[in-house]
Amino acid sequence: VSQNIPTEVVPPGSVMRRWRDLRDARVLKILSTTAAFAAPMARRTICMAHGFPRADAQGWPKAMAVVATHKLANAAAGVQLVAVSHYAAVHLRTIFDVEVDAVVHNPLNPVFLKPCEGEPEERRYITYVGRLIAAKNLHRLLPPVRELLDENPGLRVCVIGDGNRRGELEAMATGDDRFEFAGEREPEFVRNQLRRTRLFFSGCETEALGLAYLEALAQGCAVAMPACGGGLEIAPEQAGRRVHFLPLSFEFREVLATLRRALRSEPGAVDLSGYSADAVAREYLKVDARFDAGGRYRRNPSNRA
Repeated sequence: VSQNIPTEVVPPGSVMRRWRDLRDARVLKILSTTAAFAAPMARRTICMAHGFPRADAQGWPKAMAVVATHKLANAAAGVQLVAVSHYAAVHLRTIFDVEVDAVVHNPLNPVFLKPCEGEPEERRYITYVGRLIAAKNLHRLLPPVRELLDENPGLRVCVIGDGNRRGELEAMATGDDRFEFAGEREPEFVRNQLRRTRLFFSGCETEALGLAYLEALAQGCAVAMPACGGGLEIAPEQAGRRVHFLPLSFEFREVLATLRRALRSEPGAVDLSGYSADAVAREYLKVDARFDAGGRYRRNPSNRA
């Protein structure tokens, strides 16, 4: 980070072997979901809530295990819980009775913040990036996307990612060579593809924030996303301009109308410097400032997100 503070990334399975660091109030610990089981033994620690559990996608045992890690964070005096969006914080509080102490958005991979070099790419793609699972609702979006291709000769679709629904989605596009399934790819490939993209689309109604939205907006794409989720917090001033909202019904004609409007948007990158690694690290340091010299944090309702 810009303050040149030494940092170390520790695999979740190794956290419990770092007992001295866990108990050391001079060391700030930021624990992901799996590592949060160490929270009761820790001091001066921030646990992360990457979203809220979905029993339909994760199954009840895993969903309840995630809730348990958040409850452990709430119960520990030397621990704060941070959510990646106010949307996630609201659901954790109202559905699971989990207290969220602060909201800090996810950082954007630096690759996507680099300025474009050379001549602008021709934007002739509609692109999706993410896991190919039922929760992303691609099976409901591909039919209206195909209709959009029929209306706009020369456009193509690129689907980047993998998951247990890939075979089903590829079968839906069988015989149509305008669809490309690229599988999982490195960030540089994704960035270059987005620079050739007019419209990025996604269909997860419970997206906690949406790094893929950030990546697309940073590369000048228009974005079509459900009218729900943490992605609404990214660039609200771009609603109706660069960001267009899909109906939660996913009704074919309504989705198609939204995609048509989004496709007419003029390309233009959105300033997302607030999502750089430095900016996000500074937000975590603000949260860290709430700890006292002994690494304790006493919850105050006025400090909650």
